[in-house]
Formats: sequence, structure tokens, C-alpha cells
Amino acid sequence: MGLRALVVDDSLPLRRSVMYALQRLGDVVCIEAGDGAEAIKKLGSGAFDIVLTDINMPLLDGLKLISHIRADPGIAKLPIVVITTEAAEADKQRALKLGADAYLVKPVKAQDVLDAVTKLLNR
Repeated sequence: MGLRALVVDDSLPLRRSVMYALQRLGDVVCIEAGDGAEAIKKLGSGAFDIVLTDINMPLLDGLKLISHIRADPGIAKLPIVVITTEAAEADKQRALKLGADAYLVKPVKAQDVLDAVTKLLNR
């Protein structure tokens, strides 16, 4: 069984570029969600190895998604990579304080995504 990644972003092109990058790791199954609310539903319907999420999304943003994951004992230790346009240090610190494990600023290179995921999964 390979890697199961949940890719959460309201931008379809960004979701696709992240999924394309993850395919370089080999046996990867990517599940997509367009916002945090959809991501929570998907998290409840299957096991994942990692979550990659945007911050700014409709319905439920990435920060609330991170809080939800960290508050759920069943998935609290799930690695989370934030991929966002929010470049301010305060935004990064807020996400990390809530429980994000890595923080990447768009536009993001495929190699940066791979490096973050590899580092988190090889702890």
C-alpha cells in the first residue's frame, strides 16, 4: 500500500500541480478536496498519510481545518503541509502554532513539495 495524500485547495490547477508533484514519489493515491469542509468529510471516510492544504478557502479555511485535525484524537498526528499565498511571518507562525508541520508559499516548486512531504514522512 502506497502513500495516501489529501490535497485541499479551492484552486483546481493548484491541486493538480501538487498531485502531479506527489506522483514523483511513486505509489501515491491523491484524494482532492475543494475546501476544509469537504476535507473533513474525506478524512472521515478513509485513512491518510499526509494532508496538504491551502489557507484561504470558502466554507472552512485551512487554519480551521488544521485545528479540526489536531483536535481529533484519531488523526491528530497526521502530518500537515500548508501551501498558501500568505507570505507574512505572522501567518506562518499562526499556522505552525495551530499544528501545521510545514509551510510553503505559492508559487511553490514541485521539489519543495516533495522535500517537505519526504521530510515529514521519514521522521
